[in-house]
Amino acid sequence: MNALEALTPITGEFSTVLDLFDEVVRSHGGREAFVHAGVRITFTEWATRADALAQWLITEQGVSKGDVVGIKLSSGIDYAVAYQAIMRAGAVATGINPRLGSAEIDHIVARCQPRFTFDGPLPDVGGGDPLARRIELSQTDPVAIVWTGGTTGYPKGAWFDHACLKAMTRGAAPLSEMGDRRLSPLPFAHVGAMTRVWDELMHLITTVVVSTPWTAAEALSLINNERVTVCQGVPTQYRMMLDHVDFSTIDISSLRLAGIGAARIPPELVAEMRTKLGCPVVVRYASTESCLATGTRLKDTDEVICNTVGRPNGGVQLMLVDEFGTEMTGRGPDYVGTVCLRSRAIMRGYWNDPERTHEVIDSEGWLRTGDLGWTGADGNLRLVGRSTEMYIRGGNNVYPIEIENCLGAYRKLAGAAVVGVPVKGRLGEIGVLFAVPRGEAELNLSDLRTFVKKHLAAYKAPDCLVVLPELPLTSIGKVDKLALQARAHEEAARWTP
Repeated sequence: MNALEALTPITGEFSTVLDLFDEVVRSHGGREAFVHAGVRITFTEWATRADALAQWLITEQGVSKGDVVGIKLSSGIDYAVAYQAIMRAGAVATGINPRLGSAEIDHIVARCQPRFTFDGPLPDVGGGDPLARRIELSQTDPVAIVWTGGTTGYPKGAWFDHACLKAMTRGAAPLSEMGDRRLSPLPFAHVGAMTRVWDELMHLITTVVVSTPWTAAEALSLINNERVTVCQGVPTQYRMMLDHVDFSTIDISSLRLAGIGAARIPPELVAEMRTKLGCPVVVRYASTESCLATGTRLKDTDEVICNTVGRPNGGVQLMLVDEFGTEMTGRGPDYVGTVCLRSRAIMRGYWNDPERTHEVIDSEGWLRTGDLGWTGADGNLRLVGRSTEMYIRGGNNVYPIEIENCLGAYRKLAGAAVVGVPVKGRLGEIGVLFAVPRGEAELNLSDLRTFVKKHLAAYKAPDCLVVLPELPLTSIGKVDKLALQARAHEEAARWTP
């Protein structure tokens, strides 16, 4: 019997994260909770430090139940301790990614008005009681505010309660099994970290943190030295790891699964990951507001993994609606609709913003994501982009993600983003392709258009090409298309049919 098989599952009914944490401390407190930069902390040590810091927040900073407390720290153990301390003080944690711009940070602070913000080394407050209960909490008390990526304007604060975090665990598999050692490449202020604390406790997961800024060398070293079982990342990160000079020397035999998301996945990358990592690959899809949505399964084919985001997870209900809000019952690419999701895991609303909350969550609890997609006969969801990204070229709807996915198989490309912009004349709008060459490869528009036309309708071929050394990214690693808009308009102004 190996160490994972010997673990006793956490059983019982728990209303809040603190109830669950108490049981973890009592039954498995000596297990590692976090590893970062050579420092290790057990679940008991995590709870002990958090309790002392919670008391400091209450007595020294005047934090009361329901107050908002900010965490403007890099991902790591201090962030995790601060988050848990805020929860134990009965306050609401809001992560503030240090990579955000000053205007975005000012917007967040104005919207939630934190009573206090951790923005440096944590105070030395000594040890606490890991089983202390200083504030009584219920399952509907707010836990966290997670800010959207800001790709369509200023960030919006999605808030979650204890019951949301508990509901998320229903869809945790296959990324979570008892005793996993899971690589964490995401900023801790991201929804993929802030809403996973119940999952991490319930499955006794050791979170192995990659330092900021992320590097392939450190990620590979951690997989090797920490015997990571679940690797996580975006396609670009996996590409960098597979291409790294150290890859052939590391031991990846501990991996049982590679999780991927946040961007399109070239077919050749999936095949290479399966072969070189020696484990299944799964895709997960969710928005900040939904917390949980869909995912592929362990036995899905490469075609499903590359071209879909799988099926609903853990009690999530999925519905597609047309522009009038009517449910679409047909299947196939002719039935593209807005993705709507319903589950107890979705946000309770936007913090201090009931008007915009009402715009995205209806009276029956359906969250309108703004993502467009269609379902196939196999039940898998195919995303075609954001409703705000679609452009109309000559009367035809064009979804940038279709072109970007297609170009994922173009071997001279390392990255691609398509932005639709208006032009004078009968076409109305055209597509501007921002492309990053692979290595020293040379790119030209004619070849790229020819490649796209072999796989998609001719009107979807990009009209302009801008070659960049890299694509701009948001603070959570998504392509920042807002940053490309001005250049796209410049290119369109010079374009001739």
